[in-house]
Amino acid sequence: MTCWYEGPLAAFDTETTGVDVETDRIVSAAVVVQDAPGARPRVTRWLVNPGVPVPAGATAVHGLTDEHLQRNGRWPSPVMEEIARELSEQAAAGRPLVVMNAPFDLTLLDRELRRHRASSLDRWFESTSLRVLDPRVLDKHLDRYRKGRRTLTDLCAHYEVALEGAHDAAADALASMEVVRAVGRRFSARLERLSPSELHTLQAVWHAAQARGLQAWFARSGTPEAVDPAWPLRPELSAAA
Repeated sequence: MTCWYEGPLAAFDTETTGVDVETDRIVSAAVVVQDAPGARPRVTRWLVNPGVPVPAGATAVHGLTDEHLQRNGRWPSPVMEEIARELSEQAAAGRPLVVMNAPFDLTLLDRELRRHRASSLDRWFESTSLRVLDPRVLDKHLDRYRKGRRTLTDLCAHYEVALEGAHDAAADALASMEVVRAVGRRFSARLERLSPSELHTLQAVWHAAQARGLQAWFARSGTPEAVDPAWPLRPELSAAA
């Protein structure tokens, strides 16, 4: 029987106006689907005119300017529905969804759906379970004592995955998928008996523990930053209050 990391996967990534999931906006997104390792990936891309200025710092990361997005981007409302539908269809087809640092991209998509569609991401998965594979959570749990950062660039270097065109949504999504496959192979003895559904549940537990550890480290170092333990989607602020 083919292990999940050798089978069909989908991956999702966004580029944004910033790093605040409650206020920042999606400016580009991509879903990459691959039926098997080495197979030609199928890529769906979206370019969004967010309707708000794109800070220079964000443009410096992904290269997308206000002018380019106003000329070539689409309005957010239909795009967000298309993205949510695509993710739902991938889940319905049985493909696990790879999302690097899932609470960021999925929460941002949820907030965009609420902002522009009076909807939510959960509504798209009422009849189909979302099974997320987060390379950051997996790597941090399975190789917890390795020192150093665990950004996508770092993970690609560690697992010898090519990352061409970093901070392009499609390139990052494909690289995240390849990292997950590499993690699966390296830790096959611990992962091959676990289904994506079981891993989804376990990653929520692992991420919460990782968040508690990071919060404790922040407290010792005098950093006031709060770490959200929710995974793969942060609760709406009003609902959490």
